[in-house]
Amino acid sequence: MEAQKNNPLHGKKLAEIVEELVAHYDWHRLAYLIDINCFKSDPSVKSSLKFLRRTPWARKKVEDLYLETFVKE
Repeated sequence: MEAQKNNPLHGKKLAEIVEELVAHYDWHRLAYLIDINCFKSDPSVKSSLKFLRRTPWARKKVEDLYLETFVKE
């Protein structure tokens, strides 16, 4: 628990992260910022979550963009 104290993503679900990014950028811009097919070809939150949960490097990119966009330090 102590290790998560300073983690701004602690308690934040991946679905919430994707939904907030889509609301902020829309799918087209999100696909431009993070070049992955689940954001380009018939995008949906459900298909994106399936891919991101299986692909650590893509999830990291999404989390990094979220932090850059919404968590200003």
